[in-house]
Amino acid sequence: MKNKNKLIENLGLNIHPTVFGLSVLIILGFVTFTLLNLHQMGEIFEAIQSTIAHKAGWFYILSVNIFLGFSIYLIFSRYGKIRIGGADAQPEFSYWAWFSMLFSAGMGIGLVFYSVAEPIFHYISPPYGVGHSVESAKTAMLFTYFHWGFHAWGIYAIVALALAFFAYNRGLPLTIRSAFYPLLGEKIYGPIGNVIDITAAVATLFGLTTSLGLGVKQINAGLHHLFGIPENNSIQILLIASITALATISVVLGLKKGIKRLSELNMGIALILMIFVFFCGPTIYLLNGFLQNIGQYASHLIELSFWTEAYEQSNWQKDWTIFYWAWWIAWSPFVGMFIARISKGRTVREFLLSVLFVPTLLTFIWLTIFGNTALYQEMVLRYGIVDAVNENVAVALFVMLQNLPLSFFTSLLGVLLIITFFVTSSDSASLVIDIITAGGNTNPPTIQRIFWAVTEGLVAIVLLVGGGLIALQTASITTGLFFAVILLFMCFSLLKGLKEEPLN
Repeated sequence: MKNKNKLIENLGLNIHPTVFGLSVLIILGFVTFTLLNLHQMGEIFEAIQSTIAHKAGWFYILSVNIFLGFSIYLIFSRYGKIRIGGADAQPEFSYWAWFSMLFSAGMGIGLVFYSVAEPIFHYISPPYGVGHSVESAKTAMLFTYFHWGFHAWGIYAIVALALAFFAYNRGLPLTIRSAFYPLLGEKIYGPIGNVIDITAAVATLFGLTTSLGLGVKQINAGLHHLFGIPENNSIQILLIASITALATISVVLGLKKGIKRLSELNMGIALILMIFVFFCGPTIYLLNGFLQNIGQYASHLIELSFWTEAYEQSNWQKDWTIFYWAWWIAWSPFVGMFIARISKGRTVREFLLSVLFVPTLLTFIWLTIFGNTALYQEMVLRYGIVDAVNENVAVALFVMLQNLPLSFFTSLLGVLLIITFFVTSSDSASLVIDIITAGGNTNPPTIQRIFWAVTEGLVAIVLLVGGGLIALQTASITTGLFFAVILLFMCFSLLKGLKEEPLN
């Protein structure tokens, strides 16, 4: 073992040999199997996704409700005044920088991809009722809010709080295994801890590749819409390679110069685009829609939270809600660890209120402006967005922008926004996976983050070639199932840890 560690040091690496080695073997094994069975993988992915969603859908729904309920409990509990990092800890980042990084890491590409497409999809084919109607339009926004609202951020909040608390208040490594110290004690450094971190690393990678795959499809669609560039696997592979190279540059620049500045740039571009659509679109309709959407969401939240489609027996929930819950869970090690890394100095209450409410409110505003504008163009102006979405979901945003002034420039801005989100997500996830596979070292060698950035791009390429969107969704659902079990134990462990913390 000493010789192995000496070799690692001589190579300029700082890794946990078991976690790093097995994570790489699992990922490379998956990539190799997919490439060797390329023609069959689409059917295999679809079968896996269908089986897990049908058999374990209820488990995802129950788990996600537990995570959100636990977050709300902690806000109102006596543990809310505990400060992450100790009583004298001060925040490292301003609120603007903190919220920018929260939003960029937590939603990013996926929100840009689905903000127009999802409401239109639900308008056409709602979970209940008749499509292409006023009622289906209301239902469309209700479910879009539901999928992107408190439940997603409740998952992130619990993972982030657990990691931040045990790293900054207990002095443990900033890695997933540390959150289980109250339950496992020193055993977190043994095989059980290795399994936890390996699961987290693999889940993070596949959760990320889902976003990267969606992002590159939308970039390709935008470039085709603007410049007539073909939409095919070859172009998308070239795009992934190019943007991975940009992410590598961001990796070299580091957290404050790379991710922080890119996140603030993301927010700036997103705000410009959002404000433009708000004022150039149906402004009064959007104001009315936002209020009604919020009211619908609030009045139906509990009912939707426990809806399992038990009596309908269709595939709608499997294709949408279960996919989202699994995606957020698979994404949570990345987002949670990243949020933990930037949240020292906040109280538990301040942290949870901020993570739950601020990004959710921003998400709802974004969804209303883009989603309701698309619905207005379809229902009132009859611009035919439904036909465009049916033909190619990735082009939905650009078709909506085409019906507004300065469409070429706003579409170009949309492509730039997706690219910057892409780079930020890749860089941030590289940092997180590197921290996990380095045993919790928050400043591992840059070469390791470059390795993970390249690996993420490679896996995204293989999934796109091997099965397209179905492959991306299957990767999230499969890894999310395993990690959901780990998160349930994490809730119990966090509560136990908070009980042991002195309350000043």
